[in-house]
Amino acid sequence: MEDHNRMPSPLSTKDLTNALGVIEDMMDGNPATRRTDRENLPVIFGAGGPLLKQFDQSAASSRKGSQAPTPPRSVVGIGNKVAKPDYSEAKIVLAMWLEYDVQVFNVGQLRRSRARQKAIQSGVREDHTSDYFSHNNVEGTKAREQLAEDSLEMLINWLKKGGNVGIHDATNSTRRRRANIEARVKQEKGIQVIFLESVCNDPAVIAANIALKRDFIRRIKEYEAVYETITEPDLSYLRITDVGNEVTLSRINGYLQSRIAFYLMNLHVKPRNIFMSRHGESQFNVEGKIGGDAPLSPRGMQYAHALPDLIRKHVGDASLTVWTSTLQRTIQTAQDLPYPKLTWKSLDELDAGVCDGMTYEEIELAYPEDFANRDEDKFNYRYRGGESYRDVVVRLEPVIMELERQENILIIGHQAILRCLYAYFHDLPQVDLPYIKIPLHTVIKLTPKAYGCDEERYILPIGAVDTHRPKPKAPQVQLPHAQSGREYYAKDI
Repeated sequence: MEDHNRMPSPLSTKDLTNALGVIEDMMDGNPATRRTDRENLPVIFGAGGPLLKQFDQSAASSRKGSQAPTPPRSVVGIGNKVAKPDYSEAKIVLAMWLEYDVQVFNVGQLRRSRARQKAIQSGVREDHTSDYFSHNNVEGTKAREQLAEDSLEMLINWLKKGGNVGIHDATNSTRRRRANIEARVKQEKGIQVIFLESVCNDPAVIAANIALKRDFIRRIKEYEAVYETITEPDLSYLRITDVGNEVTLSRINGYLQSRIAFYLMNLHVKPRNIFMSRHGESQFNVEGKIGGDAPLSPRGMQYAHALPDLIRKHVGDASLTVWTSTLQRTIQTAQDLPYPKLTWKSLDELDAGVCDGMTYEEIELAYPEDFANRDEDKFNYRYRGGESYRDVVVRLEPVIMELERQENILIIGHQAILRCLYAYFHDLPQVDLPYIKIPLHTVIKLTPKAYGCDEERYILPIGAVDTHRPKPKAPQVQLPHAQSGREYYAKDI
């Protein structure tokens, strides 16, 4: 049983200022820093478990395509006990990725936006140093509370217009502030509230989050002076300590809240790389056919033989696990890799239904209406008796959850599957997802960061056909530049 009356001990200034040394220890691979144990999860969340979605296999016309589910409207209040790793809201957005309409309402961003507007209009620059955040600053406290109320009203109005999940990213760090949120939300019908409290006592995490900005350290002290951890028995909340080392749940009800909770329980910030490669060129690739379970072509086998040296060059002595689908072309591609392997049914290529094994020319002749519908809305179009890209995104949820738990992974996959995973890590919109170029005989290295994802590509000089079909009558998707800087929803408020 957890003692809810136990208050976390405050960090000393020495803890904060010495945190850089801890970061260096983490970077050198010291096993002592790896304290989070996520090895013993329920089978229900694994590959093939009950959470693996079942799909409509109907042979009816696909004109209507697939639809996103409609969850209850929710507001997530995010508070913090000293320097929360506020990538949490971005990760919740990704947890709801492409299935729900999610938006972050960040009070700090609203404050900065209004301060810029005031400076432009009146020439007056507001002081937002640590003194502004002191509970002894009556005027500053009043202004910050008004900003939080305005942000909450913006969130509620957005939900009432059809949004699904609104994230109120603010320091809702007192019982009074949380009670005000509860009282306001109760005035609206159909909105559920869950609070996320991120407690950070680890100097390394704090230092990584704030880069030891001296004024921010003083701001932390101001927050600590009035901080009240969540103990209210009637609140739904999730408390995460030191990025998942300890997690406390209270009154978490329903699928959506449980999904957010499980997702955040499995995050980590340890350095890692995710390598992705399509299988080597297959016989169906050469023949222009989609789907199927064809073996590799001679050039595809060349790629499979050359892949181990490329991977060893960029992985070095680090541990690595290889994931493949159940289809032979991915298994053949991975056969020479000297690493542990795991086969996922969830990684199988998008099911083309009655069009499986056909060329696009044959599909256009046999099913002209369906062919046109797919070009019109490729993300939602579902093959007769098969899947849509939206279906695949839902199917990949257990894979994505597991990817967030793991360290170095190499995925040998298929074009549609890797498009979905690539779009997840780069947070790309669904309209662009089906047109991302994932060429054959190329390894993509993704390095997830707190607020983004860096990318490198390695091309092996082995010829292969080009299976990419650009978006009809539209420019091709521009791939994002490698970056890890924080970005906000609604930059111009």
